[in-house]
Amino acid sequence: MEVEGDKEMENGNSVMCQLADPEGNPLGTAMYLPQNAGPKELQQIVNTLLSNEERLPYAFYISDNELVVELGNYLQKNKVSVEKVVQIVYQPQAIFRIRPVNRCSATIAGHTESVLSVSFSPDGQQLASGSGDTTVRLWDIATQTPMFTCTGHKNWVLCIAWSPDGKYLASGSKAGELQCWNPQTGKPSGSPLTGHKKWITGISWEPVHLQAPCRRFVSASKDGDARIWDVTLSKCVMCLSGHTLAVTCVKWGGDGFIYTGSQDCTIKVWETKQGKLIRELKGHGHWVNSLALSTEYVLRTGAFDHTGKQCSTPEEMKEVALARYNKMRGDAPERLVSGSDDFTMFLWEPSVSKHPKARMTGHQQAVNHVYFSPDGQWVASASFDKSVKLWNGVTGKFVAAFRGHVGPVYQISWSADSRLLLSGSKDSTLKIWDIRTQKLKQDLPGHADEVFAVDWSPDGEKVASGGRDRVMKLWMG
Repeated sequence: MEVEGDKEMENGNSVMCQLADPEGNPLGTAMYLPQNAGPKELQQIVNTLLSNEERLPYAFYISDNELVVELGNYLQKNKVSVEKVVQIVYQPQAIFRIRPVNRCSATIAGHTESVLSVSFSPDGQQLASGSGDTTVRLWDIATQTPMFTCTGHKNWVLCIAWSPDGKYLASGSKAGELQCWNPQTGKPSGSPLTGHKKWITGISWEPVHLQAPCRRFVSASKDGDARIWDVTLSKCVMCLSGHTLAVTCVKWGGDGFIYTGSQDCTIKVWETKQGKLIRELKGHGHWVNSLALSTEYVLRTGAFDHTGKQCSTPEEMKEVALARYNKMRGDAPERLVSGSDDFTMFLWEPSVSKHPKARMTGHQQAVNHVYFSPDGQWVASASFDKSVKLWNGVTGKFVAAFRGHVGPVYQISWSADSRLLLSGSKDSTLKIWDIRTQKLKQDLPGHADEVFAVDWSPDGEKVASGGRDRVMKLWMG
């Protein structure tokens, strides 16, 4: 066997390769692979080396480029030197596949002012929207009709967020008050939550794997504070003060820490037992606009997954959610990405260091929205420069620019299998981008004006969008 290997080497028919996971950890030792080996052969090798009982799908990358042909073809075409060991990164793929949506299945009127936010419930079965008309609306997806109109806010509803167990919907307004709703009845759960002096910029719930049933969420405000609220007590239990300007975004991470981004150019990390500041992340030269966590999808969906299995108790829900979180995170630390008015983004590992892991540059104008793919392998960013950009979610390296929108891109959302990306723009269109081909997959015109809000349901079956034309649109495959 040795001799054959040497002969093959002399003929230049094999290449010394090292397989590695997305974090860069080697899988086995370096090995000679024949030049005619392609993704199919590599799948077998990886499944064998990992001793997978069930064969799992993987994609393969050499220097951030996907390998879709035989090794020899790729190396020749990309002029890769075979003198050195070639590192091949294997990336687990979702075992289910989401169909791209391609048609508007319903246009539902109801709101009398712009739709400012849309959000599917964690199981993907319900849909909520917040509007400039001061109402929150809940929609019946099965019949594609309005279900409840939740009234009580005195000003524009700027943000909404579902608890990851699906039991509550929280909303925050331009007047600074928050309200929790029961999505089964559309009625308020408790009295309005007051304390913020200016408008609400973001809401994030405590992950269900840390507390079930869900009862705490954090809100961020233009007044410079973030506040933790307890729904069962209907009151503020902690005020996170320290930012010198408006807090623009907030995330409650899977390890129990809260991250706040602010117009004071900093990101602060807080523990949630006493509300103490434990770390400050500095680097941006202008306002921080958006934060994203690598674990966001499993935090949002808690115990709900693509199989649709229901949990019977809060304890079971907590257990299932924790298993999903640990599986998604693996041994790597939770990652955070920040997008700013300084046109840049930073990739952080806050539990490891206060210094950024990578500075991500390329946008020509302010970054509006950043979002990790459900598998944590990609980061997408939307900007006023009319482009959507794709980055490696582990290293922060630039991968591709998606161009096609002719106006600023306001919001993005991922398909559950991390293969497709959705964007909504001032140009009145939604667009779906294919991550593998890095091209436009579907153009979805139909709105009469700017699209402010988009969401792809966690079960992957539908997309919702809303904007200045006041209608809610549902899109299906």
